Amino acid sequence: MPIFNIRDKKLQPISEKKFYIEHDIQKLTEANLSTVFGLTFISGASNNEFSVRAQEQDFYIDTLAFDENQKSFVIIEYKKDKSISVIDQGFAYLSAMLNHKADFVLEINERLGRNYKKSDIDWEQSRVIFVSPEFTNYQRNAINFKDLPIYLYEVRLYENNLIDFNPIKPYRTTESIGNISKDKTIQNVTKEVRVYSEEDLLPNGTAKRELYNSLKECLLLLDNSLIFHTTKYYIGVSKSGD
Repeated sequence: MPIFNIRDKKLQPISEKKFYIEHDIQKLTEANLSTVFGLTFISGASNNEFSVRAQEQDFYIDTLAFDENQKSFVIIEYKKDKSISVIDQGFAYLSAMLNHKADFVLEINERLGRNYKKSDIDWEQSRVIFVSPEFTNYQRNAINFKDLPIYLYEVRLYENNLIDFNPIKPYRTTESIGNISKDKTIQNVTKEVRVYSEEDLLPNGTAKRELYNSLKECLLLLDNSLIFHTTKYYIGVSKSGD
């Protein structure tokens, strides 16, 4: 659906512009990381990308960020290639992180002047975000698991310097990817990284869950763009950048 500008009670379509290179998306996102995702920037295109060597290959991380609330790392990758598997690549990066925890802690300590130890980081809350102008149906369908620590955001640029970061929501949530996949990397990561659901904090059939469902329904009636996200300790609600 196109975006319109209201002028003299008439709708005028706003034309979409193209990102010509992946680097443009990365630099713009990094400069506004707190506004867009509520994250703290550690390293990326703006100050030399961080890399680790794992499984006999170098993993160059486009943007390394930190969630101050969860005390966890977030890896952000920018993609224009429609052929990549977000599942395979996402879990490969998470695996590289979990196998090189000391390197990631050293990176944030040196870049941000922190004094963290490995035990200070909540590795269970680690996640990967893919940002792209467009995802294929195959890539969208790939995130239909209830415990997937991988998130997709489509970024669209329009005339008049307008930009939109749109989270791609799963069409439906099936069972755990750890119960389906026989891939060793996925199996190892799912043992250490956990994505919490509303049912984990508020089991179905309880009075608290019924109250929560009513509150959530009311909030969405007021603003259907609200995003509900479940953490280990609470369920948060926000708009982009909050």
